[in-house]
Amino acid sequence: MKILLTAVLMGVTSVATADIPELNLDTQDVTVSGLSSGGYMATQFHIANSDWVKGAAVIAAGPYYCARNDITQALSQCVDKMEAPVDIATLNQQASQWESEGKIAPLSGLKDSKVWLLHGNRDGRVAEAISDLLAEQYKTWVPESSIYYSKNKPFAHVFPTKDKGSVCTLSESPFIGNCDYDAAGEMLSFLLDDLKVPDDTLSGQVISFSQTDIAGEDAGTMAKTGYAYVPADCATGHACKVHVSFHGCNQYAEAIGTDYVDKVGLNRWADDNQLVVIYPQTRKSLFMPLNPQGCWDWWGYTNENYATRDGVQIKAVRAIIHRLASN
Repeated sequence: MKILLTAVLMGVTSVATADIPELNLDTQDVTVSGLSSGGYMATQFHIANSDWVKGAAVIAAGPYYCARNDITQALSQCVDKMEAPVDIATLNQQASQWESEGKIAPLSGLKDSKVWLLHGNRDGRVAEAISDLLAEQYKTWVPESSIYYSKNKPFAHVFPTKDKGSVCTLSESPFIGNCDYDAAGEMLSFLLDDLKVPDDTLSGQVISFSQTDIAGEDAGTMAKTGYAYVPADCATGHACKVHVSFHGCNQYAEAIGTDYVDKVGLNRWADDNQLVVIYPQTRKSLFMPLNPQGCWDWWGYTNENYATRDGVQIKAVRAIIHRLASN
């Protein structure tokens, strides 16, 4: 099936699937990252697929299945406040149940993962105690030596960068902070071995592709167009790894253009380290399923399977990875 890749914004290369370079991608050692709702999604994607997703970097998000398929629970316990204690044991018990039903990968596989966590101490959108619970939960499954958690840096609710974005201490659009801190480099250097320090010249290109053509109905709550950064080495057939970065609420392309794709700093590190970065995209919805801020589903607006392998967004992103790898 011919899948058209459509450029909707300047600076993005438009090509048809038949014209995409033959990418030699390692789909058995994938890493993921995300901010806020994208952080929740990164954790869900990691735990659901830990047999082939081997690392996660999460900025300002809480524990797996925190919302328990309930938007009221999400708002009262999993974002900027915790009106009642969150019982990690109950969340982990649900994960164990899904493991027994084959809805997520065996939790024992997480022992081979690496996890990088960050919470800015000026973040007023997600409470520090929520991120603490994610660190506590991951320690149940991942060796503590394989977990990094920082929460003492003066960052607002942003993806921190060395020199891009808005004021680091303000939680405002595009939620990319000029913090004199290279979060992209820090997370990738922790998740992946032997990374080279990159130069400032990009050899590759950002391509756009139709998420709905690739994933069909599973991408029904996502934007039509997604993006990927393809380094020149990867475009010429070198073996390359895959990193998937999930934007946060109000960071989807219709809201901020390609700022998240271009400015968070992942492409710079990917370019010199044989790494393709995929940037799947959501869309806002003012009708059912209601998603007015274009968040990833971490509370159940798609269906009750959202945090498992059967979640439609998880299936859609998996299809995107394997479609780019199989071209």
